[in-house]
Amino acid sequence: MEITYSLFDPSGNTTILVETPVPVEDQPAVASALMNVEPSAEQVGFVSAPAQSGCDIDLRMAGGEFCGNATMSAAAYMTMRSGAIPKQGDLIGVTVRASGSKGPVTVALKAETDTAYYGSVIMPRPRSIDDAPFSVTGDGRKPVIVRFDGIAHVILERPAPDSEKGRARAEALARSWCDALGTEAIGILFFERHKLRLTPLVYVPAAGTTCWESACGSGTTAIGAYMADRTGKPVDITVKEPGGSLNILSLEDGTLQMSGTVRFLKQETVTL
Repeated sequence: MEITYSLFDPSGNTTILVETPVPVEDQPAVASALMNVEPSAEQVGFVSAPAQSGCDIDLRMAGGEFCGNATMSAAAYMTMRSGAIPKQGDLIGVTVRASGSKGPVTVALKAETDTAYYGSVIMPRPRSIDDAPFSVTGDGRKPVIVRFDGIAHVILERPAPDSEKGRARAEALARSWCDALGTEAIGILFFERHKLRLTPLVYVPAAGTTCWESACGSGTTAIGAYMADRTGKPVDITVKEPGGSLNILSLEDGTLQMSGTVRFLKQETVTL
């Protein structure tokens, strides 16, 4: 099977977007094969012509989850495929029907070059923000779970483990908690609040992937929602992540807008 895909870099969260039609039931296997072809890639999405009016492009992640960085990448892909050659500073609006989101997602792009953009996404609202039904600190404190459609994020206010043993334990916890919480995907967010530093670990069972991500859009949104919920105040913070930084901003209606850079890297066709 020949597969054509484009590779994007949204704040280091390298994303493969597949444009060849692939049946949903085959997408996890194709995603796994492509991540072997592109070892730097952290996730795979499948783009297609919109199935409903009012949208510019459809995006389905390999595990059916929502991903803000992939949504920005899909918007950049759509802009480049349109044939328009934006000038630096041009503003472009794209509406994406994304998996894991109940409604269309609006993306605003500002052209930096003809292959790089600064993007802003109105992120889906969390379904809930609650204390976890378990403790992992040993001192009685419980982490917080921020649930979105398609993914739940567990926030641990501590540095990420730096040893192989510690990372393996975190990966095992992700798999265990995903099953226990009955969620389609899970993120464990190691968050150092005083440094605004985030290290995300994401497990997507349908795609068979466990990844220490360079940046995580839904995870960053979870941090913004968590901080707004706990302080009772709007947020406007830039979160430092292993691959770059993402900004999360509260809008007047209470929604959260995530912003960051997205760059097109290349297009390839491979035989799987």
